[in-house]
Amino acid sequence: MNNCTTRTIEKRDNAAIAAIIRAALVEFDAAKPGTVYYDPTTDELHALFARPDAEYHVLEADGKVAGGSGIYPTAGLPDGCCELVKLYLAPEARGKGYGRLLINECFEIARRLGYATVYLETLPELKMAVGLYESCGFRYLDKPLGDSGHFGCDLWMLKQL
Repeated sequence: MNNCTTRTIEKRDNAAIAAIIRAALVEFDAAKPGTVYYDPTTDELHALFARPDAEYHVLEADGKVAGGSGIYPTAGLPDGCCELVKLYLAPEARGKGYGRLLINECFEIARRLGYATVYLETLPELKMAVGLYESCGFRYLDKPLGDSGHFGCDLWMLKQL
């Protein structure tokens, strides 16, 4: 995969991103209730992120949608805190540094939007992602923050910007 670019999500990206998200959760045996697999907003990410305090970026590699991630002001989070959401990559895009690229872009987005901390929820089944989050400075929490509705996630992490 060469010619990697990122850009803000467009409506035409909805189906491709939803397919990447759901396929990854199936692949890692994490397609369970209370995750984005069953979240209806997964099919309408362009509309979900059409607000001034959120942003989602799509990764394109070789002209094809290969993943994405975003920053979202999840309900119930403390002031100045946003959530890193829906970071997923197609299998052919993994292990190439694209996840770190997307996370760093999300940190920049969060700073630009005035956030001081970034929260995330994940699953132990997503071992590669968990290791990436740790290496990017996320620290574990004992309980969830906010009200994402993703009761199936049982790892919670926070990063100070």
